[in-house]
Amino acid sequence: MFLLGLTGSIGMGKSTTAAMFADAGCVVWDADAAVHRLYAKGGAAVPAFADAFPEAVINDEVSRPALKTIIANDPNALKKIEEIVHPLVGQDRAAFLENTTSDIVVLDIPLIFETGGNKRMDAVACVTVSAETQQERVMARGTMTLEQFENIRSKQMPNDEKCALSDYVIETDTLEHARAQVLAIIEDIKGKLTHA
Repeated sequence: MFLLGLTGSIGMGKSTTAAMFADAGCVVWDADAAVHRLYAKGGAAVPAFADAFPEAVINDEVSRPALKTIIANDPNALKKIEEIVHPLVGQDRAAFLENTTSDIVVLDIPLIFETGGNKRMDAVACVTVSAETQQERVMARGTMTLEQFENIRSKQMPNDEKCALSDYVIETDTLEHARAQVLAIIEDIKGKLTHA
């Protein structure tokens, strides 16, 4: 089994690219989807948050808006939240890997380098696009202000550093170009698996 980490900053086209890997027959695990499962009613993170941040649990679910408010008001809260969430996400990923038989597994992990997750991968692919296109895409979603976007971007590892650390770089300027690169990466990995 070949583990390919997929990363990229906000607005770079990572979700679209992950879907292309899935369409090409790869199994994809999504860290953000895992967090949604953990935060949902009955999710593994709910009891831990009820203890650490009771105001974040609303209707037996962890509320993301409530967490944003907590983080905004307490600079130390993010570290505590990560200490709760990261191990649970790791357990979710481990359970997923135990139950998959695919040759190539794509692990969609936005903060793969920031959390050291790249060390557990056979290779990492980073999605990229120009800073202008990135900003246009995020602003077009209409879900955040320019200031919020710049704040998120400032907390993420710079894009050029992510690309330099990655084994593969996927430019998502057009869907066709991105898809061609995804298929080339799959072929490259299949070649490595054949010669392993």
